[in-house]
Amino acid sequence: MQTKSKLPLFLSALVLASSLTSCGVLEKGEAKYPTGYDRSITGDDNIYEEPDGIFGSKGIGLFGKDKDQDKRQGIAIGVNSYLWRAALDTVSFMPLASVDPFGGVIITDWYVPENAQNERLKLNVFIMSEQLKADGIRVRVFRQLRTAQGWADTKVTDDTARKMEDAILTRARQLRVADNGGE
Repeated sequence: MQTKSKLPLFLSALVLASSLTSCGVLEKGEAKYPTGYDRSITGDDNIYEEPDGIFGSKGIGLFGKDKDQDKRQGIAIGVNSYLWRAALDTVSFMPLASVDPFGGVIITDWYVPENAQNERLKLNVFIMSEQLKADGIRVRVFRQLRTAQGWADTKVTDDTARKMEDAILTRARQLRVADNGGE
């Protein structure tokens, strides 16, 4: 008598499992969801696939030569090379505290002008683009004045940072023209 009552339950479970399998609920594999990556950045129309990681699609090759190494041989930094060189040229009169060519960051140490011994300046230069364009660079200027208690921060006009950005952009254009033979 107990075997008769279990048979309809077993058949019901079998029918339910087969219907779920045919719907795809119990299939192996992972569900695909849109990644949310901006297609203008990744350059890929497939919104369900993640872009390559920071080491590329192949990862890091520890032993042996990477097949694409010859193609990347000339690539050294991830920012615009003209902006990078121009920024270094423009701030070359100041001592450098930190330089990161891969992140595009130049931080100077405090600089005391010869004609103003009671004032010192410091710059943070950020190159934010791989293209030579006006919004590809940001400069932060810090200024301090000497007081009886020591150095005190003072306000710097926005015009000062803009003038430094303009000087860097002008130098970058000069470098590009020189590399292209005056084109």
